[in-house]
Amino acid sequence: MTLLGTRKQQIRVEAVIDTGYDGWLLLPPSVVAELGYEWSTECKVVLADGTATNFDVYRGTVLWDRRRRTISIDEADSSPLVGMRLLEGFELTIQTRSGGSVTIRRLPKEK
Repeated sequence: MTLLGTRKQQIRVEAVIDTGYDGWLLLPPSVVAELGYEWSTECKVVLADGTATNFDVYRGTVLWDRRRRTISIDEADSSPLVGMRLLEGFELTIQTRSGGSVTIRRLPKEK
């Protein structure tokens, strides 16, 4: 996915889709700093192993479905993760085999 920085820089990162993560996007501190994202708040979260921790939350812009979107970005020492909030309104299809494809398609608007 493409991330847009505050100084007009663009970087591409590979991100893992985490269906257990209900946020928008999680990025490591080095990427957040490189892009100059603005700190917004801090939030307390419970991780999959049951431990509680705090994340710093930033505002940042990404290209998603060929559109610029300004979203909340959680910062943590982790590989980039796409959360379910960013996938809302899209269909996620996963071929669950080695080398299988992953497709994300915008759902038609509800009537």
